[in-house]
Amino acid sequence: MEKAQAVLKAEIRRLLADRKAILLAHNYQRDEVQEIADLTGDSLGLSREAAKTSAEVIVFCGVRFMAESAAILSPGKTVLLPREDAGCPMADMITERDLAEYRSAHPGAVVVTYVNSSAEVKALSDICCTSGNAVNVVRSIPPGREIFMVPDRNLAHYVAKVSGRAMTWWDGYCPTHERLTGEAVKKAREAHPGAPLIVHPECPPEVVGMADAVLSTAGMQAYCRRSAAREFIVGTEMGILYRLRKENPGKRFHIASRALICPNMKLTTLEDVRDSLADLSPAITVPEGVRARAKAALDAMLAVPRDAA
Repeated sequence: MEKAQAVLKAEIRRLLADRKAILLAHNYQRDEVQEIADLTGDSLGLSREAAKTSAEVIVFCGVRFMAESAAILSPGKTVLLPREDAGCPMADMITERDLAEYRSAHPGAVVVTYVNSSAEVKALSDICCTSGNAVNVVRSIPPGREIFMVPDRNLAHYVAKVSGRAMTWWDGYCPTHERLTGEAVKKAREAHPGAPLIVHPECPPEVVGMADAVLSTAGMQAYCRRSAAREFIVGTEMGILYRLRKENPGKRFHIASRALICPNMKLTTLEDVRDSLADLSPAITVPEGVRARAKAALDAMLAVPRDAA
């Protein structure tokens, strides 16, 4: 197995050089995919970094909305998604038509859209957010404005509580994070007493309320690097354990529940990456009209000061 993987990885590296390509892997990808990637991280962060490079081809090991974000920010580059069937159930829970109908009924509302959404939904939004900056984005909206957040109800609930702003939201959710229950957290705490519990804001409110820290995946990495704790209970997709362990060799990480696995994030294999590079497909494109409007919503987010209040 290891020898076969080594051969595959060597072939992938050769193809990356031949294609003038960069390989991106989200934190939730398989370990072996993260191992060979040029960059690993959060979805939007990866797209932004790739846009700064001279690479002509971006290979995004993630799910469709992530590859779309790369295409939005790098219109002159070829963007490949090795598994075209790797989708995001939460992103699929709201459609362009759904949001258009809401906007028609609430013309004065500010629509805040989590980056875990389709390009078409972003294009109908006023401003985007990540799990790490969502609170600041909402705080930046002028007082008195109606705020509607899509598609994740759990992130929206957390943002409303922390920001103190009145909000409504779409009833979407991440099936993976939704599977983390309060009972599972209690069992994890009993098994690892004293270990801080860090969770993603896509988790249910009950779980978020039990956490020592509520963080994006990038926030979890920074928290664990800085913390003096030697053990952690992690409440997000288990793929992040690879990077946490790699960056903190003297510390131990325990997944809060074995249910925290996203089948879509685990679809991409090394064989898929090789084949995608060899064939330069499947390529992900975003129509220019949609791309420009979606980029405007992303640019509005990037213009928000980090200390917005």
